[in-house]
Amino acid sequence: MSAKYRHGIQTVLTVLACAVLAACGSVKGMGSGLSESKINPVNWITPYKIEVVQGNFVSKEQVELLKPGMPRTQVREVLGTPLLASVFHADRWDYVFTLKRQGVAPQALNLTVFFKGDVLDRFEGDDMPSEADFVAKLDSRRKLGKVPVLELTQDQLKVTEKKTPDSATASPAPPPAANYPPLESAAR
Repeated sequence: MSAKYRHGIQTVLTVLACAVLAACGSVKGMGSGLSESKINPVNWITPYKIEVVQGNFVSKEQVELLKPGMPRTQVREVLGTPLLASVFHADRWDYVFTLKRQGVAPQALNLTVFFKGDVLDRFEGDDMPSEADFVAKLDSRRKLGKVPVLELTQDQLKVTEKKTPDSATASPAPPPAANYPPLESAAR
């Protein structure tokens, strides 16, 4: 087979492969329904998406502690360091919190704190959840039904007491070896 003939076959196969791949992208729009079908096993597999938590979570309890007239240092102790503190807006701190989880709509919470001079003037933002509500939202573990009682009956306790060796009759462990080999050879 000549080199020209092989090169021609490779070119034709490359063009054919590109045409097939281009056609695969347009099959979905043709209404065949196979690629959108729930029967298609490819649709059963979803990639794992990590949870992305960004910013400062501010709870309802923390917001309730804020009072106009508080100094900046005290606001920082209650809420933590602001996510955004602009040089151009020195009297404004922004606390932003976002949470992106697989299968759940992204959550975004905002709280803006305004100062006059060095004291808190006002604050505004979203209704913040309490810490207990927020932790309950994060608990994505599978719920397993009723947890069994983890208590032994009196009969079971008696059986386990008989199996445990008495500390007076147990022989003490031998002392550790007092002679250790040298860490380095003496040849140095």
